[in-house]
Amino acid sequence: MLSPKNKRNLLRVIPFGLITFIFSVIYSSLEQGILGDHPFYPSTGNPYSFNLIIPAIISLIIGIFAGIFEVFYLNKWFQKSSFLKKIISKTAIYLLIMTSAIFIILISTNSQELGVSILNKQVWENAAVFFSAFAFWSILMYYTIAVVISLFYTEVSDNIGQAVLLNFFTGKYHHPVEEERIFMFLDMKSSTTIAEKLGHVEYFKMLKEYYSDLSNPIIENGGEIYQYVGDEVIVTWKYKKGLTDNNCINCFFDMKTSLSDHAEKYESKFGVIPTFKAGIHLGKVTTGEIGVIKKEITFTGDVLNTTARIQGLCNNYSVDLLVSEKLTGTLNIDKTFQLQALGEAELRGRNEKINLFTINKN
Repeated sequence: MLSPKNKRNLLRVIPFGLITFIFSVIYSSLEQGILGDHPFYPSTGNPYSFNLIIPAIISLIIGIFAGIFEVFYLNKWFQKSSFLKKIISKTAIYLLIMTSAIFIILISTNSQELGVSILNKQVWENAAVFFSAFAFWSILMYYTIAVVISLFYTEVSDNIGQAVLLNFFTGKYHHPVEEERIFMFLDMKSSTTIAEKLGHVEYFKMLKEYYSDLSNPIIENGGEIYQYVGDEVIVTWKYKKGLTDNNCINCFFDMKTSLSDHAEKYESKFGVIPTFKAGIHLGKVTTGEIGVIKKEITFTGDVLNTTARIQGLCNNYSVDLLVSEKLTGTLNIDKTFQLQALGEAELRGRNEKINLFTINKN
């Protein structure tokens, strides 16, 4: 069974293969429509025969390899670049790779067919004729468009959230849906003091680092980032995913570990080490698309207000994590964790009381 992180990476790679596959099918179909039963290409004189499947499969394989290269390598190199710079730079790199690969294959094939060295003048003249042909550049530009669309999809997915983009495509929440979800409201400690100390610009830079370091634990534990609200992050899980392997609790401790591992970086760059407190609760929400000029998938329900108020009581109990009794009753608390009851608390703006717990990791 794939981990949440590996599943996410797989879903980021697949579009590259699918898009290049679709482009290949369209190109081959248009080519057949234009050339029909012609036995050769008019522009080059090379033999032509219609084949839809083989080019499509080759394109799918190349696209998947490009996706792997993008997700595991290239994306990391341009992680801090702007959206436009990423698209332009990466497209240029892919163009260079495609052209270089075609060039190497071309001179090797020509050398073999002519029975001469790759340094032979005839080999290079044939290569020059090929690269100067409009047919070559038209094909190259066609597949460049496929690469740009793949990159654009990936960047949009990273910007608005992979799950959100997929839900928009499938129309899952086009009509409101009621579902059970777990929410974590996570708030930076002493954020006002830190902002005053650093100033607005440096504080914003620190926030970017902070959110970046929290992202990987969220991904690894199957969470979805619902919103960034100032220095607060709202993370959500579908009911089963959040409970599986205690993902919603492990996420909290993994985020703590991540910030601890980067403590030296924060100290050297900003002179402060950010910490946070969190509240976790579960309940029913109504999920659906809202907005006309700007659409987003939003959650409405009492559970959100309750979770926010639970998180707001962390200072009262001098703990970094507060969890509702409703959630602890569904968790599989093993020897890894220590559950401590804190008693009943009355939430601000609400008449009812709720039993709260804190969880420590052994």
